[in-house]
Parts: sequence; C-alpha cells; structure tokens
Amino acid sequence: MNVINDFLAAIVPYTEWVMLLLIIGGGLYLVFYSKLLPYRHFWHAVAITSGKYDHPDDPGEVSHLQALSSAVAATVGLGNISGVAIAIYLGGPGVVFWIWITALVGMCIKFYSCSLAIMYRDKDSDGNLQGGPMYYMMKGMGKKAKPLAVFFCIAGLFGVLPAFTTNQFTQTLMGVIDPNTTIAAFGDFNWKLGIGVVLSIITSFVIFGGLQKIAKVATAIVPFMVLMYLLAVVVIMSMNLGEVWPALKLILVEAFNFETAIQGGFWGLVIIGIRRAVFSNESGVGNAPMYHGQSKTTEPVQEGLVAMLGPFIDTIVVCTLTAIVIILSGAYLEAESNGIVMTLIAFKKSLFGYGDILLMIIVVAFALSTLFTYSYYGTKCLSFLTNAKTGKIYNYVYIGSITFAAVASVDLVVNLIDLAFALMVIPNMIAIIYLAPRVNKAMKGYFLKVKNDTA
Repeated sequence: MNVINDFLAAIVPYTEWVMLLLIIGGGLYLVFYSKLLPYRHFWHAVAITSGKYDHPDDPGEVSHLQALSSAVAATVGLGNISGVAIAIYLGGPGVVFWIWITALVGMCIKFYSCSLAIMYRDKDSDGNLQGGPMYYMMKGMGKKAKPLAVFFCIAGLFGVLPAFTTNQFTQTLMGVIDPNTTIAAFGDFNWKLGIGVVLSIITSFVIFGGLQKIAKVATAIVPFMVLMYLLAVVVIMSMNLGEVWPALKLILVEAFNFETAIQGGFWGLVIIGIRRAVFSNESGVGNAPMYHGQSKTTEPVQEGLVAMLGPFIDTIVVCTLTAIVIILSGAYLEAESNGIVMTLIAFKKSLFGYGDILLMIIVVAFALSTLFTYSYYGTKCLSFLTNAKTGKIYNYVYIGSITFAAVASVDLVVNLIDLAFALMVIPNMIAIIYLAPRVNKAMKGYFLKVKNDTA
C-alpha cells in the first residue's frame, strides 16, 4: 500500500499544471467564447429541469430531471462534505474562494460538454443510444480521435472507482461509533472490513438493475439528502448569525494572502481549490456527459443548460455551506482533523453535541447515492473499449473495490482519484474546446427560437 501511495504522490504534482491550464484556462476561454449566454439563461435552465419542455416521445432513457439527479447524486456527496474539509485542512479558509471560481467556470464547461453529449450520440453494440465524451470525440472529431477516446475510457475505469466515497463513509462511521464500546457485543470485529462488505451488498441491489433503476433511486434520494443537509446548516447558521459574515470575510481575505504568495504557497492554495472543486463537481472530467447523454431530448442546448445547474448546486451551494460551518465552529483550527472527521467535529460542536450523529445519517444518503451512480460511468467506459455485454462485468469489479476502499488509507484514495481525474480531463477538454464552435452555432439557433416562441 505504501509503495503504491508513494508512487501516486510523486506523479500527482505533475498533473496540477495540466488541471490549471485545461480546467481554468480552457474553462475561461469557453466562458468568454459563449458570451455568457448560458449564465444569462439560468432560469430557463431551471424551467427545463422542472419538466416544462419534456417530450416523452423524444429519444433517450431518462428525463432531464432524472439525468440531473443522477449526475448530481454522483457529485453531491462526500466530496462536498469531506472534500471541503480536506481543502481547508491543506490550504486554509482562503481555498474556498478558488473552489467558487472553479465552480463558476465549471458551469460553462458542463454546458458545452453535455450539449455535445446529446449532439453526438451513437449506438453501442446492442443497438442502444449512448452519449458521452468517447462518443463526441469519435463522431465529432472523426476516427483520428480514437486514441483520445480510448485514453479517456482507460483513465475512467480507475477514476470512477468508489474509493473516496467508501473510504470517507467508513471514517464517518468509525468516528461516530466507538468500536471499543461494542467489543462486548460483537467481539474482536474488523469494523472497516465489515462496513465495506455491507456497502458492497447494498450497492449491488441497485446497480445491477441498470440505468433506469439507478435514475429512479437517485431522483428519490437526492432531493431528500440535499434538503436535510441544508436544513441542518441553516439551523447552525441561524444560531451563529454573528459569525457567518466573519467566516465569509475570512475566506475572501485569505484567498489573496500575499504573504503566502511571497512564500511561494499562493499557487499551491489555488491548485488545492481547483483539485477539490473538480472532484466536487467533476467539470471537465467527463463523467456527467455520460448521464446527460441519455436524456430524452432532441435539443442539445437544453441538456447543456440543465447540466450547468450541477456545479451550482453541489459546489456553489453545498460546498459553501459546509465551509461556513467548519469555519464558524473553529473545527478547521484543529490541525489533526482531516477529511470527514473535521466536518464531524464542526457539526458536533454546533448542534448540541449530537450534530455528528445527524451528519452520519446525512452521509449515509450522500454515500449510497454516489455509490449507486458511479458504477454506470465505469460500465460505459468498459463497454466502449469492448462491447455492451462485456461492459457489465465492470459492476463486479466495482462492487469488489468497495470493500478494498473501506480499509485503504485516505492519502492513497485521494491520490488515486486525483491522478485518474487529471488524466480524464486531458482528452475531454481537448475535445470540448475543439468542438465548441458547433455548440455555439446550436446555441445561437436555440436561443433565437426561444426568443421567437416567447415574443
């Protein structure tokens, strides 16, 4: 384990500048290239998601709402709770500002990538309609892009493993349930292994049911878990109203700490923010287009607008609320607290000593929804590399990896996912930027049509 972790830790720093160039540089290019049109139609995106423009006879497997719920279920999870804690632990409160910037840029990346997912759909070996980066690379860029598509899928097989979610979920339970107090009842029990096995069994009941079952479960869980989390945070903030503005002010001040910049740590702060934001909402990674590519629609721009809401929900809203609770509770000052443990401390301090138990309940919903949805990405990657029948084998690999991740170290897990995501970003962002003019052409026509319809 230590050898693998040391190897990954040595490689990850080299990917940081790739992330900065492609996610922030490429994303800013798309923001200006779009002339801010996707942002200016934010409420139209909400209307589309509500089902106002749904047509049941359109090709695809799931509705706009189901596609967004499935994609958000994969991103609104432990990355928003423990990922933010890890970011603050490594870079301080100022890192949250750079998470915001990355998320705003990420909204535009999601718009372009998920528009392309509908624009360039193709059929798999079973004749089923499919969408995603590998398909818009092949159909949009031509056969010359096959190496990019293959590279993306190979990296994706590792990037979508449930390592981080399982690991942090296990840490949560171990942080709330003291094994020493239950030895008398259960004997000398390996809790981490036991949690991994139970998670594997629960997840298998859903993911072997296919996309529609995953979408239905995600649509049921996501609104509940987000609402419950928001209510808990609102209660904490209302009890500490005087500390909310100082917490936000601290984020803004520390984001531009020039003393840190002189010491050479400023870019490290920015990179941490980018890495954690990319992990939180996956903008530029290419996962979400695989779900949104299955939407029932013939309008690529519509799906792009729906997908744009993802980073806003999971990063601008959820990550910000998590950061405020961590800062105003003072949990970030406890240097030995990393990952989910820091957030547990923050909730326990802020909610009468029982907040950690409430957070554990919320984390169960977050973790399960993420575990249910991530397997679909790996299945699509393997199906593209082989065929639709062989692709289903990935589900078994996925289930087995859950148990492994439960007992692995958090450093190993974070390094593995960060590296895989960075490798997925490279071919995906190249394809998005190359095909962006075609999205702009479709966007111009679509918004003109909307304007004429409402005139």
